[in-house]
Amino acid sequence: MISSDDSEGPGGSLADRDGYDEGFLGPVVPLPRLTEPRVETVVLPYTHFSVVLRPDRRLAAATAVCIDGERLVEDVPRTDAWRYDPRVAESWQAGPEVYRDNSLDRGHLVRRLDPVWGTAAVAVRADGDTFHYTNAAPQADVFNQGKQVWQGLENYLLDHAARHDRRLTVLTGPVLHDADPPYRGVQVPLRFWKVAAFVHDGALAATAYVLDQSPDLTRDADRALAGAVPGAPPPLGAFRTYQVPVEDVVLLTGLDLGPLPTADLMPPARAPEARWRRLEAPDETVMDI
Repeated sequence: MISSDDSEGPGGSLADRDGYDEGFLGPVVPLPRLTEPRVETVVLPYTHFSVVLRPDRRLAAATAVCIDGERLVEDVPRTDAWRYDPRVAESWQAGPEVYRDNSLDRGHLVRRLDPVWGTAAVAVRADGDTFHYTNAAPQADVFNQGKQVWQGLENYLLDHAARHDRRLTVLTGPVLHDADPPYRGVQVPLRFWKVAAFVHDGALAATAYVLDQSPDLTRDADRALAGAVPGAPPPLGAFRTYQVPVEDVVLLTGLDLGPLPTADLMPPARAPEARWRRLEAPDETVMDI
């Protein structure tokens, strides 16, 4: 349950956060919610985005952010001041102990720059809001081509919104699987997903992506099969980025993504092996926006 204590120390109060706007694009894009009613979630609103927290996993099941390309603010200083959200118990959040003295990165789910728009004060507040542990998930710290494609894709979406004064909503989260490897009180997700929604030719459109950090047995077999060193994070593979059908994100996550599967711009694959399209560069995405 959300606490009535809205104090956030140096970051100020979180009491006035409006969160994700489902009608931001015009067509309604609901906040993703789990279809399994027995799994508890808590919705946490921030500035221009919301987090759907799963306390049992201490991670977000989903996040949703509104991006206003016409009102993006540049050069907002990066704080890197990660902190707990005081509205929920710290035991519900994967905090600093998960990331201390190891090779794991605190991977932003809602990217730091995506909600940074509006007045200067609001933009600074949005930047700070992204540094809550509720908006992070453990990722391998290896920077490789696959991760570069994923980050390049995020930049591609943001740059397009800025260049054409477009509005986007971006939904992101980890794929929380029961078999995810345990580490320091959390299970480390091996995949992450992202769905971008926008208005295209007057109609709602969407594209979906998956980032896979599971060990690649064709390249990392020795490391993967050796297992984790006691006390160390689980072995993770090189990042691989795919464009996938939106419906596959629904199947992977158990989330209700509302109208987005039927708004998917990715053509239906005729063969199963072509269903997931591996991306070697951000501009290879089938988007046409």
